[in-house]
Amino acid sequence: MGWPVGHSRSPRLHGYWLDRYGIDGTYEALAVTPDELAGQLSSLAGWGFAGINLTVPHKEAALDAMASLSPAARAIGAVNTVVVGADGGLTGDNTDGFGFLENLRHGASQWTADAGPVVVVGAGGAARAICHALATDGAPEVRVVNRTEARAVNLVEDLAGPLTPWPWNDRAGALSDAALVVNTTALGMVGQDPLDLDLERLPVTAVVNDIVYAPLETPLLAAAASRGNTVVDGLGMLLHQARPGFEAWFGVAPEVTDELRARVLGPDELA
Repeated sequence: MGWPVGHSRSPRLHGYWLDRYGIDGTYEALAVTPDELAGQLSSLAGWGFAGINLTVPHKEAALDAMASLSPAARAIGAVNTVVVGADGGLTGDNTDGFGFLENLRHGASQWTADAGPVVVVGAGGAARAICHALATDGAPEVRVVNRTEARAVNLVEDLAGPLTPWPWNDRAGALSDAALVVNTTALGMVGQDPLDLDLERLPVTAVVNDIVYAPLETPLLAAAASRGNTVVDGLGMLLHQARPGFEAWFGVAPEVTDELRARVLGPDELA
């Protein structure tokens, strides 16, 4: 469910798994306006849904419709995965942080959360999930850098852990001893300006991740790769965050494979 939702690649992703594991089910993209959300959520059990995913702008608004929340969803303040119980009650979870960490573990196996400071660029919903995951996983310091500093301060105050807001005009300084840099903004996406981040002071041993996956190689990742940093694109976060929901709905733990990546990235006519 989203508004809009036609651009989503999740039907392609879950459709692949349904076919691969021989499951009699479908995954639909439902365009739901904010005014319709509460009514649509209350109807899920009657329609026979096992669960849903939520995307912009519904992740925060859906909280009040949940009968229960996972610790991650409660801490982050947003829901992206919903399971419909046998009694029709809705359980909300947030799997974005899980998807982020799994993507890093597969794309940069040498990185561990305790490797050193992490710089997170952005302070939106994705940043909240990623900061929570990093703090829970043992990162010693997470520096939240955002153009509007008040949003970074609010994120740090809302989430427990070793988080500090960092001034935008000193973002290059935040990189000087970082072990990981994560761009959680839309900057660098197709149609958007590139992220203005000078990597000169970033150690070559640091990992650079961009959660954007259109294009797969953003200007940030291209610049980091050219100087020798390990880079991790954003597609894996999308793929891995889908795993817990699929398992909860259908009772099968799905795998992320190269074939799945190709399917999700393929031309629209394959969807």
